[in-house]
Amino acid sequence: MLGRSRKLVYDGEGHCPCCDSDVRFTAEFDWFRDHLLCSQCGCIPRERAIMRVIEQWVPGWRELAIHESSPCGRGASLKLARGCSRYLGTHFREDVPSGQVIPGTPWRCESLEAQTFPDESFDLVISQDVMEHLLDPAEAMREIARTLEPGGAHIFTVPLVNRERPSEVRARRGEDGSIEIFGEPEYHGNPIDDEGSLVTMNWGFDITDHIFDACGLSTAIVQIDDLSQGIRAELIEVCVTRKRERPAGG
Repeated sequence: MLGRSRKLVYDGEGHCPCCDSDVRFTAEFDWFRDHLLCSQCGCIPRERAIMRVIEQWVPGWRELAIHESSPCGRGASLKLARGCSRYLGTHFREDVPSGQVIPGTPWRCESLEAQTFPDESFDLVISQDVMEHLLDPAEAMREIARTLEPGGAHIFTVPLVNRERPSEVRARRGEDGSIEIFGEPEYHGNPIDDEGSLVTMNWGFDITDHIFDACGLSTAIVQIDDLSQGIRAELIEVCVTRKRERPAGG
């Protein structure tokens, strides 16, 4: 379709689950994952997809204790922060001690692989395109499971680029602490680091097996295609990992 001042690949009306507004969704490029934008809040499809899953799977999220790792200042992150009084956002910086506020930001410094939170601190953990940047994802999975309340969930997006093929390691921490990179290094944008974040994993659908092997929790992969809410793009599956309820009387 043609926009008023530029040629658009897509231009249509819909309702955004992040800003709860009737909006226009437009894209100048056919890679909708990064370019199908909400006219009101500027969010992209994976942010709308994760917000819709949160609303459907955890409708009482506003009353819960929520930890979001690596939030950005728009979309689902902004809605969660504004809507939940017990929301806590964290980022990781090597030059800031864990548990302290990162200077110049509202974020607490935490590594997903070595969190300082007590056991069973959160009802809901959120991460958006974080799990492909971890040097020890299995340890992060165990830490997330440890910090979840029984019955809690980790809801997250991660580009499942390998699809049906096995997941593969792209970078890891060597025995001497240095980072070993396999193949051409790739970086994605980071809200607090202009250099970006190194891609360490190419995940496939077998991420569910990796999570179960690491921490014993089961994971569902949710696929949504709903252009009326601007949820159409490549690699926008939402994963939901649930921690079992505590047995009655336990």
